[in-house]
Amino acid sequence: MTFRQKVYEHYLQLINDKISLLRHTMNDLKESSEDETKSTAGDKHETALAMLQIEQKNVSQQLKEALDQKILFEQINPTLAKQEITKGSLIKTNNGYLFLSVALGKIVIDGITIIAISPRSPLGQKLIGLKVNDTAEINGIKYLVENIS
Repeated sequence: MTFRQKVYEHYLQLINDKISLLRHTMNDLKESSEDETKSTAGDKHETALAMLQIEQKNVSQQLKEALDQKILFEQINPTLAKQEITKGSLIKTNNGYLFLSVALGKIVIDGITIIAISPRSPLGQKLIGLKVNDTAEINGIKYLVENIS
């Protein structure tokens, strides 16, 4: 397995773990809501039920976003390497490794820190189409493309 494939698999696992956790949370909230509905003790329980419904709505939105991220992420072919930066590229720069995929934050694999950024982010937009030895600058920071995989 290539380093890029390891990075891809690690981020995919993070997305799947997040989806699993959110689904579990939704089930817990539904159970709590059902328990609260059975109670007939007045205003206190109506307030608790309303709070549970708000929390369900928030978790439901987070779950939808995570599922959307997974769909976008799974469009990446982790075995296809190109000479220029495209979605799915693992880019070694003078400022570290970037994975152009979905904004998923920072991970460490084999002692190397990788940051997953979106192609729609300001830096992502500047990197698309660059080749080895090209540079992009954002917020006064220059990124020299040292390697693309």
